[in-house]
Amino acid sequence: MKILEKKERALGAKLFLKPERCNSPKCAVAKRPYKPGPHGKKRFRRISEFGKQLNEKQKVRFSYGLSEKQLEKYFVESNRSEEPTHEAMIKFLESRLDNAVFRSGFAGSRRVARQFVSHGHIMVNGRKVTIPSYSVKAGDRITIRPESADQPDFSGLDDKFKNFEAPEWIKLDKEKKAALVESEPKGVEMPFDMDLVVNYYLK
Repeated sequence: MKILEKKERALGAKLFLKPERCNSPKCAVAKRPYKPGPHGKKRFRRISEFGKQLNEKQKVRFSYGLSEKQLEKYFVESNRSEEPTHEAMIKFLESRLDNAVFRSGFAGSRRVARQFVSHGHIMVNGRKVTIPSYSVKAGDRITIRPESADQPDFSGLDDKFKNFEAPEWIKLDKEKKAALVESEPKGVEMPFDMDLVVNYYLK
């Protein structure tokens, strides 16, 4: 788990890889706002434009739990799109099933949501899906597999849902613990500069 905290400190941003700690005073980035390692506290050095692009790309990659190959693939597909590349990338990333599970409030982080999907706890339109990168679309209904509903991982959802609001493109039925994808991802506030990410791949 310390590896996750080191990634956040190295990038200087809260990526909520460990949501419980990131939302508490124990957050590693807040406690030690400098890079890990013996030279982490050295005087700040100016970052080149390429360095900024690389840093932003890494933030996106770690936040969504992607490999280099996966993120590059999303860029290639987005660059072929008729809409602006950075907007298309956001839609591709947000449409991942593990992200939709996270956005629906079923999991506290994308990392945990990815585990839920991989372990067979999540269903789409009544069928078990175990591929985190599965792309959801308008009309898809996401639910917890009945056989998994009584597991400790989902025991506190009722309390969590009391103060939880899903994004505008997802309609959450808190009582039935079901999420309906109503449209393409929209109105998404990204804590990243996707233009820098696009420029990184255009280099």
